[in-house]
Amino acid sequence: MKEEHYFNDKKKSNLAKLVFVFLGLLSISSFISPPFALFIGIVFAQFFSHPYPDMNQKMNRILLQASIVGLGFGINLTTALNTGKDGFVFTLATIIGTLSLGLLLGKFLQTDKITSFLISGGTAICGGSAVAALTPIVKANEKQTSVALGTIFILNAIALFLFPVIANFLHLTQNQFGLWCAIAIHDTSSVVGAATRYGDQALQVATTVKLARALWIIPLALGSSIFINQRITKIKFPYFIGLFIIAIVLYTFLPAVAEISPYIVKGSKTTLTLTLFLIGSSMSAKLLKSVGMKPILQGLILWIVVSLITLIIIMELTKT
Repeated sequence: MKEEHYFNDKKKSNLAKLVFVFLGLLSISSFISPPFALFIGIVFAQFFSHPYPDMNQKMNRILLQASIVGLGFGINLTTALNTGKDGFVFTLATIIGTLSLGLLLGKFLQTDKITSFLISGGTAICGGSAVAALTPIVKANEKQTSVALGTIFILNAIALFLFPVIANFLHLTQNQFGLWCAIAIHDTSSVVGAATRYGDQALQVATTVKLARALWIIPLALGSSIFINQRITKIKFPYFIGLFIIAIVLYTFLPAVAEISPYIVKGSKTTLTLTLFLIGSSMSAKLLKSVGMKPILQGLILWIVVSLITLIIIMELTKT
């Protein structure tokens, strides 16, 4: 009986590996879009145990960072500086406002204090990256971290499908959409995925604004030690942002690089699609159930309020 059970598990595991590899190869083809790659990843996670869980998390990080750096080869430095300069005050205001509202909601809903802080910080800056940076500083345990990441990943998945539909309905410009999704979508991968679907200019604006926003991890990490009454030990700085800036400079000033940049950008969009499939493949039913209602409700209300307010402000400020 035990032997039969072992062989059944082995067959199921081999099938999971086969399906996983097939869907991964499908993701790097030109047949599916980034949102659909995320969708098939989520579907896979509901039917199979992940065959490579340890590798998946590491590959997510490496591929996402490589994709971001590659996209820098399609952004002009002057455009990037103007985008960052124009959005500085708006970025600061939305970060402070999101954090404040998130913590108030957490207190009202009686969400665990550290979980509430991680959800608020992830919503305010850059999703999972912010949660990963804040976790060791606030000494979050595995459950608190998983709940915060689960909440953010679920809302990211919804945003990736929903935002382009809303933007098309409202006839948002490329610039408006790029700015909106950079502020209102948590994770960099989903921001870039949504912007890729909307257009090249939206992608440039979204990537630049989102990565400039990610630099606020440092002051947030310093401030979190006061909030949680812990001594700072280590701040996880996103060094790939430096490589992204170098890529922009090379593209702007070296004609030889500019000639091959379309191929680099195209390859980066392909790896981003694969990244979204890998993210979806980790969103198992177990993860979704472990989140709980209070954190989901906190994250959902915060996300809806921030999305609506920033959308209204962006549409008003960018009226022609």
